[in-house]
Amino acid sequence: MILVLVLKKNNEEKTSDVIDNPEKRPLFILIGEPNNHYKLIERNDNSVYCNDCGGMMGDPYVRIVIKQGYFSVEHYGGSSWRWKRIITYKYSKEDNNWFLHKDGSESFNTSEPEKIKKTIKTTKDFGKVRFKDFNIYAE
Repeated sequence: MILVLVLKKNNEEKTSDVIDNPEKRPLFILIGEPNNHYKLIERNDNSVYCNDCGGMMGDPYVRIVIKQGYFSVEHYGGSSWRWKRIITYKYSKEDNNWFLHKDGSESFNTSEPEKIKKTIKTTKDFGKVRFKDFNIYAE
C-alpha cells in the first residue's frame, strides 16, 4: 500500500509570499511495511503550489487522486481568469521509481466559460523526469 501526503506549515497563510517566499508544501510518498508502519521513499517540495499561489481564489491545492500505478496532484485558482493544473506521476517497475507522466492545464475567462484552453504535456514534451526532480514553480 502507498500513501501520498501533502504537508502544510502552521500559519503558512501568514508567512507565504507567492512572489518572494512561497511556503513550499512537501509531498511525501510512503510505502506500507509489516506491522502497520510506513517508510518514506520519496519527497518533493516543488509539486504542490503554495497557499497563496491561487490568486483571488485562495489556496489552489484541491486534492490528491491515487489510481493503479499513478497519482495526481490537482490545483485550481485564478480570478476572472480561472485555471486548473493537474500533475500526474506514474510508477515505473523497470526503474523502481516514480516519474512525471502528465502535466495538464486548463484556463478560461469567467466572461466566456465555454472557451476553455487545454494543454497537456507528456514525456514526449519533457522527457524522463523523476518525481523528486519536478518543479511546479519552474515555467
